[in-house]
Amino acid sequence: MKTAIAIRHVAFEDLGVFAPVLEELGYQIRYVDPGILDAGELAALDVEAAELLVVLGAPIGAGDETTYPFLLAELELIGRRLRSGKPLLGICLGAQLIARVLGAKVAPMGVKEIGFGALQLTTEGAAGCLGALGDGGTVLHWHGDMFELPPGATLLARTGICPNQAFSLGKAVLGLQFHLEADPARIEQWLIGHAAELSASGIDPVTIRRQAKDVGEELRQRGQQVLRDWLAGLA
Repeated sequence: MKTAIAIRHVAFEDLGVFAPVLEELGYQIRYVDPGILDAGELAALDVEAAELLVVLGAPIGAGDETTYPFLLAELELIGRRLRSGKPLLGICLGAQLIARVLGAKVAPMGVKEIGFGALQLTTEGAAGCLGALGDGGTVLHWHGDMFELPPGATLLARTGICPNQAFSLGKAVLGLQFHLEADPARIEQWLIGHAAELSASGIDPVTIRRQAKDVGEELRQRGQQVLRDWLAGLA
């Protein structure tokens, strides 16, 4: 059986709607929680052996290793995975960490982009796996930082607030700033987990809850198709 390792920083930001797709395709999912493992255990993780590595999101920054020292070990293992040439998917913080390892800057935008909103695909994005979303399709945004485009990478998507929303590096590396994996049926966990951030940013959780109900089923189907298409393109 194939193995998919998912680096999960907070419990509710898991593989979400991606999990059943991976299981359907014959992957055994293994979660790794950096906040629980010590640095030595994280550094010893054999990320080269798994058929797929997914680095998930978190409400911390890609440059916060002074406050969260485990990020140093995580950056190192992402570097090992990149050198292996095997498939690597980064979501939100995960995409930012990949970009940082590849030499790109990650910095605050000065504004939060949170909630369900439209995504604009580049020509390359529309021609690839993100084409399943449709140009102008709705996705869940939840971030305040942005990665610059790594050297040699291809820009796949943007928004009016954040010009760098997704990138690929060859076939094997995909970085998504937005949350296709988030299960709209579980949006309440996000609203609770990020309550302080929402309040500080003046963002109404009632609006996000309503949006999740309105677009949830279509977004779940489109997000799952993106993952299927990306994995199929690796062959």
